[in-house]
Amino acid sequence: MQQDDEKMAAFDAEKMQQDKKLVMRDFAQKLRGNLGKIPFAEDVTASFYCAMDSKSPAFVKAVLFGALAYFILPTDVIPDFIAGLGFTDDASVLAAAMATVQKNIRDEHRDKARSFLNKEKETAGAD
Repeated sequence: MQQDDEKMAAFDAEKMQQDKKLVMRDFAQKLRGNLGKIPFAEDVTASFYCAMDSKSPAFVKAVLFGALAYFILPTDVIPDFIAGLGFTDDASVLAAAMATVQKNIRDEHRDKARSFLNKEKETAGAD
């Protein structure tokens, strides 16, 4: 129980809410606009579903919303528009976040991610 209390104290709830608002507003558009450019689309989408899951602990949500917000923001260490390198920092931040909360990203989150991505690919193919 003490470890859970320490985890809860380790994040800023207000920052998590700001990150959540950004993610809720811009995640789908950022993902759709970059589907063919990012090999980690399933991981980033599964992270989104885990962060949105009411059963996920607050610490997990804070970690994932922070990583997802970093993915969305155009101003990061390596700008996303740089071909071949633009998403390497995003992938690194996401990988670190996922490693931190791995046990909370469940099969149901990955299944939802695959389903969403398959629908997006079908929609893109129809255009």
